[in-house]
Amino acid sequence: MLRKGLAMAVGILMAVPAFGADTIKVGASQPLTGRFAFAGVQLNQGLADVFAWINENGGIKGRKIEYIFEDSGYQVDRAVAVFKKIMAEHKPPMFYGESTGQGKALAPEITKTYKILYGSTSFSSELANPEKYPYTFVSGPTYSDMFGVLLEYIAKNPKGGKPTVAFFYSDTEFGKDPIPYARKKAKELGVDVVAEIVTKVGAVDVTSEVLELVKKKPQYVIIHGFVLSPIPQVIRGSKDYGLDISFMGTFWSMSQMIIDKLGEDADGYMGINPYAYYYETDVPMIQKIRAFNQKAHPDVKHRPNSYLQGWFTGMVFAKCAEICLENGWEITGDNLVKALESIRDWDVGGLMPPVTFVNHKVPVGRVYRADAAKKRFVPVSDWIRLQ
Repeated sequence: MLRKGLAMAVGILMAVPAFGADTIKVGASQPLTGRFAFAGVQLNQGLADVFAWINENGGIKGRKIEYIFEDSGYQVDRAVAVFKKIMAEHKPPMFYGESTGQGKALAPEITKTYKILYGSTSFSSELANPEKYPYTFVSGPTYSDMFGVLLEYIAKNPKGGKPTVAFFYSDTEFGKDPIPYARKKAKELGVDVVAEIVTKVGAVDVTSEVLELVKKKPQYVIIHGFVLSPIPQVIRGSKDYGLDISFMGTFWSMSQMIIDKLGEDADGYMGINPYAYYYETDVPMIQKIRAFNQKAHPDVKHRPNSYLQGWFTGMVFAKCAEICLENGWEITGDNLVKALESIRDWDVGGLMPPVTFVNHKVPVGRVYRADAAKKRFVPVSDWIRLQ
């Protein structure tokens, strides 16, 4: 029933492999429907594919990975119920959750009762706190780290005089997450924060927000807490006033959707991505991912960065299990966390630079700029690793 959910979600019928008792299980509650489904379907497929790829290549020390998931609809109550159902029926030592909300809701029970390694879609700064969330990890930089990377780029690339920036974020927990850190980081780097503009997700009339940018004239604007709207409205409104501003986004607003939505106005839009893009065909791991997709999904021509987040997170689960087996440790949550914390300079084939987990996160990213004619993002910095 659970794997049937995958077939329905992605519109592709997949063979159901037979698993023995000695499999390594990974559970997941995935937002395959609901308002986050645009990313959830791809995240889920990335996880399913990387586990299939690992199994095809011998598994983990000969043991196969069994992926068990169910649609949670991007609803915290439903996601918690899915988690408890899968834990009761399958007892996986690793689990992937659908949101920051689910991670926070389950944290006390994961810490006291379940004691499993837990990753998710979230880049929440709060979740990357081993003291408060000892079994949780973030499979990349947190939102605070993303601001840190962008501010370091801005500090090194002023557009005349002292660098200036405005923070433009949504009035949600997601939008506000990195702001306290960003204020502190900007001050440390000598970047003036000339405005903070807060608005609703999906806002259409952004006239007052654009007039604030006209008044403050920042060199850069970092936009966070949105996926699409009101980003196009703000960028086009600023261009109408003749403003020379470089707009930057964080992970969820750095997919192909934003380029498609902006069209030629995407030119110059910038932001951070912690993973190589699917079209960076010189990256060895991207070559392997593309080869797998050509075989397993021959009709698929592109994969967004959410798919690559799923793929990388699956690599992390597998790496932790591999470290356990290499050391003769039982695959339990406590040993998987110990394995995670031991990862240093792990070569992931260029999907990211060599990976070192620091406080259960990977504080690194690269700045990309949109090329509207090519309909893709191109790197404009090397990998920037925060200390």
